[in-house]
Amino acid sequence: MGQIKAICTSETKGTLKHVVHKALFHTEWGIVGDAHAGDWHRQVSFLGHEEIKAFRRRGVLVKFGAFGENIVADGFDFKTLPVGTRLRSGDVWFEITQIGKACHKACAIREQVGDCIMPREGIFGRVLHGGWIEEGDMLEITEEPMPLDAAIITASDKGSRGEREDKSGGKLKEMLEAAGYAVLEKAILPDEQDALEHKLKEFAALGFGLIATTGGTGFSVRDVTPEATRAVCTRLAPGIAEAMRAFSMGITHRAMLSRAEAGICKRSLIVNLPGSEKAVEECLGFILPELRHGIEILRGEAGECARK
Repeated sequence: MGQIKAICTSETKGTLKHVVHKALFHTEWGIVGDAHAGDWHRQVSFLGHEEIKAFRRRGVLVKFGAFGENIVADGFDFKTLPVGTRLRSGDVWFEITQIGKACHKACAIREQVGDCIMPREGIFGRVLHGGWIEEGDMLEITEEPMPLDAAIITASDKGSRGEREDKSGGKLKEMLEAAGYAVLEKAILPDEQDALEHKLKEFAALGFGLIATTGGTGFSVRDVTPEATRAVCTRLAPGIAEAMRAFSMGITHRAMLSRAEAGICKRSLIVNLPGSEKAVEECLGFILPELRHGIEILRGEAGECARK
């Protein structure tokens, strides 16, 4: 375990990074606003404080960020950590993906002082769970599973205007917390696809294991939750919605009219649930025991689902 001494970002590649005292990390992206963030395996770079101090003892005064590092921390010899090592700082989880790299020709610090320690001392990783990190926060190696967290979105025109009590969202929260989930966010939105997509992306960027929606899955022209879900998901998980419909057909044949979807966005599982409190209790109660295993697989904390 060690302390984070600096967080550094740059707006463009090929330039020295500058210190920011607080940064927002997005799941499978990196630091919001950093030029090196993106949908690739080197989303965040790490460099040890001791290595920077050793470089300074050579008579070269370099500031934090000079080597293109995002996070400077003491207590680590980063280059000795194997690929796959997980690091955690508060809500933010990282996985090491690469040790060192070839120094590019336009390296600003190499041009200035003739050497760059990042290729031999630095490491790179991806963000498994997003959140805020501040200078002075602790960074640790961890083998623990990520906390089982969730966010809830209620799609309801009347609910968003305060004209209807959000009973289905309340039931969702009650059931998820009883099953061991920490429900960290809850939003009530109008039945507008753009607003729903934005909130789904926001919650997925923070890395919530489960994003559960309620409402907006029927035939009304205002029912657009499935469309918003498909728009943000990179992979669908049709078995979940099919299972809910099959189960509900034993209760009411109108279950065939449900257009609910389920899918994966970054490291989050999104599941559309019905808009009534009773239907939420029935459908979520049926699928809930299996969702945890799916989330564990998505997070790389469990094997596949096949049984012998």
